[in-house]
Amino acid sequence: MSYVGIIITFVFIQNLILSQFLGLCPFIGVSKNIESALGMGFAVTFVMSIASLITWLIQTYILVPHFEYLQILVFILIIAALVQLVEMIVRKFSPGLYKALGIYLPLITTNCGVLGIALLNITNGFNLPQSFVAGISAGVGFMLSLVLMSAIRTRLDSEKIPKYLRGIPIAFISGGLMALAFAAFDKTLLSNLLGKVG
Repeated sequence: MSYVGIIITFVFIQNLILSQFLGLCPFIGVSKNIESALGMGFAVTFVMSIASLITWLIQTYILVPHFEYLQILVFILIIAALVQLVEMIVRKFSPGLYKALGIYLPLITTNCGVLGIALLNITNGFNLPQSFVAGISAGVGFMLSLVLMSAIRTRLDSEKIPKYLRGIPIAFISGGLMALAFAAFDKTLLSNLLGKVG
């Protein structure tokens, strides 16, 4: 698959949140305002891109020859180490964002989207540069979902919503409608844009 195809696929067609339904916890929890959504989006994009590189290298040169059965355990350890690095950087350089993200920043460790893209890279047979591009693209798709959701939730705060739908219920309904909208992006669209996919 071409690099442009990978970008379009992981930002729109196989968006981790709206198509794969991975990483829904921060999607609902951190999408209350644009600043938090952008901060979380950049943090997740960084972790996904670097994790994609490191997990591909470890999978190819260490796990496949000897220890492939340890794949998920090793990937989770790599992701946890990267999240600790991101947490230290955000705490040092942006204390306000660190406070706004709260518990959701360390929860990137257990964000199934980060593990998901690392495993998808291996499953799709991507090489090292393709894995890196897929990691960045998946992160951008993740950030796009968060920012769109935060814009919707900001708008909903000023609307008259029935009491029983306020908060999480209306967020899930909005997320479902966004997922339906993203379902319009499919392999046919990619084929029409780029010609033959593969």
